Amino acid sequence: MIEADAGGLEPVARSVARAGERAAERAPSPWRPSRVALVVLIVGLAVTAALAVVAKALYDRNEDRLLRLRVRELGLVLSGALPASQTPLASAAALADATAGDPQKFRAFIADSAREGRQFASVSLWPLGQANPRPTVVVGSRPQLESMPAQARAVLAKAAHSSQLSVTGLLHSANPSIGYAFATPGIKHGFAVYAESPLPKGRRSSLESNTGFADLNYALYLGHDRRREDLLVYDIRQFPISGRQASESVPFGDSAFTLVVTPNTSLGGGFFQALPWAIGALGTLLALAAALMTDRLARRRRQAEQLAGTLDAIAEQNRKMYAEQRSIAQSLQHALLPETLPALRGLHASARYVPATSGIDVGGDWYDIVEVDEQTVLLLVGDVSGHGLRAATTMASLRYAGLAYAAQDPLPSVILERLSDFANRQEHEYFATVLCCRIDIGEHRVTIASAGHLAPLLIDAEGDGEFVTVDAGVPIGVAREAPYETVTVEVAPRSTLIAFTDGLVERRAETLDTGLARLQGAATAEAMALDDLVAKLATEVASDSHHDDTAILAIRWER
Repeated sequence: MIEADAGGLEPVARSVARAGERAAERAPSPWRPSRVALVVLIVGLAVTAALAVVAKALYDRNEDRLLRLRVRELGLVLSGALPASQTPLASAAALADATAGDPQKFRAFIADSAREGRQFASVSLWPLGQANPRPTVVVGSRPQLESMPAQARAVLAKAAHSSQLSVTGLLHSANPSIGYAFATPGIKHGFAVYAESPLPKGRRSSLESNTGFADLNYALYLGHDRRREDLLVYDIRQFPISGRQASESVPFGDSAFTLVVTPNTSLGGGFFQALPWAIGALGTLLALAAALMTDRLARRRRQAEQLAGTLDAIAEQNRKMYAEQRSIAQSLQHALLPETLPALRGLHASARYVPATSGIDVGGDWYDIVEVDEQTVLLLVGDVSGHGLRAATTMASLRYAGLAYAAQDPLPSVILERLSDFANRQEHEYFATVLCCRIDIGEHRVTIASAGHLAPLLIDAEGDGEFVTVDAGVPIGVAREAPYETVTVEVAPRSTLIAFTDGLVERRAETLDTGLARLQGAATAEAMALDDLVAKLATEVASDSHHDDTAILAIRWER
């Protein structure tokens, strides 16, 4: 029985063995990459590496382009600082030449520029042509140049023979600073105005975090070279400067500033900085996933197209940012005009400046009102031809020169004659129209002289208005020693005098008389407060002009 049972179990055992063998045959063998898989992997890795290199190249090129744009923007900011430095010094030099270096007038004129917290720590007046030059007037701290006779002679000689702002570096003194000197060209035995601005302690000065340039480090040199001894200020940690950088030489007076900037972060954003690494990681995964290769490659292509579109959008945004930087010019325009009008006894004054809407260049329109004494006021309105930084600096020069001449003799014809002589002392490519009015408040009398400027509008208390008949002489800058005639007008009580520039009345395709009639009608249509009247003219009359700036200055007798 046992043997029979054992023999009956053998077929079962053989069946089990054969089933095990078939199962062993069906079991998968260890995975080995095929030649095609290896080729796909190699091609995929090569494509991934190429995409990463391209993305890195695109990123580097875009970063370089953005950095060049940023250094140009900083260059524009430096260029815009020239008028702020040159204008007060040039005006002070003209005043000193006109007043034989009167210390009291010089101190009164330049005091605001040399106070603590202002742009200059020291402003001094130096006679030209002396063997041992020394300042005759010092406002602020004593200038370091006073203790450097040889360098003082060189600085003054350089300023005397230059029509530009003379810039010198006192970089190796106990208190490093930059010196600025200006002397009116063509004046013999005249004066030079010299100012010093101290450099930050240790020459280190970081850009403010709330500015549009906080993502940059920079080094600023005096001159066109990048020598360490010419270094003015910096916030770069290590010299010599290495890595990604861009430089720009900005003319400044008779010298230049060389600006070198490096980014302290990715200018295009962290996404684009990390993009090459992301492409490498994703590309490797895509190469390993052979089944998804086609889909992954198409996705990378779409991402590359999106990247190109993003880079174009960034470029457009940076062009807009560049245009916004040019709005500094408009800030400069307002900085060159009076911040407030003086409070006058017996008169109420109001003014408005309306910039042209067709561009953002600085214009040459200006106005000023000066209190000669308690009963006499001088009113000035002018318009320099052209636009841009040259027109603005010319406007500032004429304005401050006019104030200096008014301090000597407030007669309008004399002021215009001296302005004409001042403008024609050197070669120039501009002309300016100027209206000068002397107001005798108590006598109700106006003495007017015009250098090619439009006559003012006089409105009596009943609302009747007429333009004053004035002999318009030649504009400033056209002829030297040009004569100017004055006209004196008796003014009724509570009358209003409105002076303006041509942007208020001139329109394309219409005559000047039409514009003057429109102004006269708007100004006399109804009785209103002076500020409201000026605002109405600025919004309703000047708003039709899109091609020229407009300056409006009006006064009204209180009784």
